[in-house]
Amino acid sequence: MSVTETLIPDYSLPDCNRRVLLTERPEAIPQAGHFAIDEVVPESVPDKHIRVRNVYLSVDPAQRGWAADMNNYSPPVPLGTVMRALGVGVVVESRHPDIAVGDCVYGWLGWQDYAVVSPDQLLYHIGKPRAPLSCYGGILGMNGVTAYLGLTKLGAPKAGETVLVSTAAGAVGSVVGQVARNAGCRTVGLTGSDQKLALCRERFGYDVAINYKSGDLAGRLAAALPEGCNVYFDNVGGTILDTALRNMAVAGRVIQCGTASIASWDPPPTGLRNEREVLTRRLSWQGFVVFDHMADYGLAVEALEKSLLAGELYYEEDIDQGIECAPGAIQALYAGENLGKKLIFIG
Repeated sequence: MSVTETLIPDYSLPDCNRRVLLTERPEAIPQAGHFAIDEVVPESVPDKHIRVRNVYLSVDPAQRGWAADMNNYSPPVPLGTVMRALGVGVVVESRHPDIAVGDCVYGWLGWQDYAVVSPDQLLYHIGKPRAPLSCYGGILGMNGVTAYLGLTKLGAPKAGETVLVSTAAGAVGSVVGQVARNAGCRTVGLTGSDQKLALCRERFGYDVAINYKSGDLAGRLAAALPEGCNVYFDNVGGTILDTALRNMAVAGRVIQCGTASIASWDPPPTGLRNEREVLTRRLSWQGFVVFDHMADYGLAVEALEKSLLAGELYYEEDIDQGIECAPGAIQALYAGENLGKKLIFIG
């Protein structure tokens, strides 16, 4: 068996295509009852398209917005169709000259066994993997690329600066902390359980880790950031963001990558007014959506892959087994039940 083969788990080639369909529009976090699983005959492959056997399905916070129509940056998933999702798989049929049978790919494959797609629906043509295939759905996938590009392009951290990260043990936050540390920064992570606290300290190398659910976040952040925070990579918004802004250093940079703590945007939530903090601290506060930076996607994967193979990056994965786990996966993600990048193995 070749090294490449050991990086790809065994997978079957079923005769039917199991699909996870969005059948009801959730008002907030999608629940298992908003989905249904059906089986259909696999569709034919048009010219310049490929058929991919999905091996790992991705579960991502953004799927909440895609399902619930939350005034997101992309249109909602139409009811009765396959749930929009990223996936990692193996090409089993190709009618495209640049993609061979046996190649591995990562992209918009949906929650289903088989996806028939064109190259523009792929985020990355892996080819022969150099790391375990699951990595290309997490630390070498959209999560890792979001962390890398968001931090380096918008945060521009310099050696000696302090970088604060929310959801610090998550699929994005854990990579942000490590990239910042490798750049010579002091890192402070916020997470929501003592188990994840240990991961932040022992696995991801944070200099300081704080369980924000343990009380007095303002006091503990002030103690951890005596000279303020130069870069804040935020995945949650809400009161944690309010508290972080009041601990920013002058000329600090805030990367707004997510708002996971906000239960609903209808009606819009209210909170502290933050414009005075932005003014007096001369903050830069910018939203980051990875799809605006696709020209740099491949370069980011290569940089992360190099660091991973050199032993400079560590990752955790939380892999469920079987497509039947998909309907309840988003709800479990928002409940914080996962330790590491959440994937579903359906091979």
